[in-house]
Amino acid sequence: MTSPAKITFAETDLDLVATAPGRVAVILDEEGRLDPGARRVNRLMRQALNRFAESRAFADMKPGDLKSLASPTGMEAEAVDVIKLPRRPDVATARKAGAALARARGEADLLLLAGGRAKMADLAMGLALRGYDFADHKTGKDAPREASLTVMCSKSDELEGEFTPMAAVAEGVFFTRDLVSEPANVLTTTEFATRLEALRGLGVEVEVLDEDRLAELGMGALLAVGQGSDSPSKVVVMKWMGGAQDTAPLALVGKGVVFDTGGISLKPAAGMEDMTMDMGGAGVVSGVMKALALRKAPANVVGLVGLVENMPSGNATRPGDIVKSMKGDTVEVINTDAEGRLVLCDVMWYAQETFQPAGMIDLATLTGAVIIALGHDNAGVFSNNDSLCNDFLKSAEAECEGAWRLPLGQSYDDQLKSQKADMKNVGGRPAGSITAAQFLKRFVKEETPWIHLDIAGVAQVAKDTDLAPKGATGWGVMALDRLVRDRFEKG
Repeated sequence: MTSPAKITFAETDLDLVATAPGRVAVILDEEGRLDPGARRVNRLMRQALNRFAESRAFADMKPGDLKSLASPTGMEAEAVDVIKLPRRPDVATARKAGAALARARGEADLLLLAGGRAKMADLAMGLALRGYDFADHKTGKDAPREASLTVMCSKSDELEGEFTPMAAVAEGVFFTRDLVSEPANVLTTTEFATRLEALRGLGVEVEVLDEDRLAELGMGALLAVGQGSDSPSKVVVMKWMGGAQDTAPLALVGKGVVFDTGGISLKPAAGMEDMTMDMGGAGVVSGVMKALALRKAPANVVGLVGLVENMPSGNATRPGDIVKSMKGDTVEVINTDAEGRLVLCDVMWYAQETFQPAGMIDLATLTGAVIIALGHDNAGVFSNNDSLCNDFLKSAEAECEGAWRLPLGQSYDDQLKSQKADMKNVGGRPAGSITAAQFLKRFVKEETPWIHLDIAGVAQVAKDTDLAPKGATGWGVMALDRLVRDRFEKG
């Protein structure tokens, strides 16, 4: 399991700068002005920092950028990292600066001279998030050394208090990234459930529903997806009840297809190895639940994940089969590779029947169509409730996680009509991400505020982002945690 590096906050003591090992980081504003910490470094370096601040190289730097000055004279540090940052940076720029610092430091010790600057907790959050490295299956690689990461600042207790809940969220992001990064021969449905059961140690109530129980409940759609696999299908229910006893919870529902071959509608071989990430929605729900528990959120939230594996076999669901959902509606399976919605519809119905939630949000790496529409910068957002949706979009913007609302409508719903059953599981190529959302909407009760998040383009990416190396991003953990804080927490 990967954990964010521990960051320590300490009161400013500039006498320690000269002997600090590893790397020392200073912050200059856009005019190149030096604060007391930078002035001490400048004096030790015989005015080298001041000369750099007056150089073309510094002028060409953008807010949040970093340049390293190697082998600084008069200091034991191996390098001085210079960050360019406005006096009042926004959250995105502060986190970008922290991420740049994480890339520059590698595994070295770090002393950041933050002084009394604004948004230093967000800078520390960027430092924590960008330090992720999934290396659980690499042999011959020593465990990373426990580096010293110190933010030297004024009012260190206040800054540490501000950062502590952020650190809990970073833990949740790392948990999600680890789950999404694991290969399917390691993260089976059983292993996934076991890792979620471990959240009991943080105070989360966890219940695992096995196949017999799912059959009793009538989850024929979900069970149809997993029936071709030797891995047993499961639903894991996680409850964090930190709010008032009589307050209805927010329900988070995640698609957890631990590997998706497409089933009988087999996917092309090229790129199929990436389908280990088709449990990304369940991974985000799991990360949010861990973050809420770690920061003891005063809110009621239930997380439900449907864990299945979609495999071709003699027992697999065929195109043309008709399955019955927990709701009672029948579905004609036109394409077995449109399986995520079959998993979600049963878990969503169970969530509403069991918890009568104040709101429900499902997450899934559901369609390739959303990548065609929005690329890898934004998740697709669909909703039946403007208030909940707008609050989520504000939360996503505040946490710098891209999200864009797409429409719903009767004409899209009409594409799901079937001659043999209540609906088909696909509506054709046009508006594929929208018709998938329309399918799910049929399993949302009229009184339930609901959001569907199609995260196919943002759960795992092929190049570095500002806050993560290429691979699993943990997108959504921060936005959903912010939504819980701003809309569902009391007191």
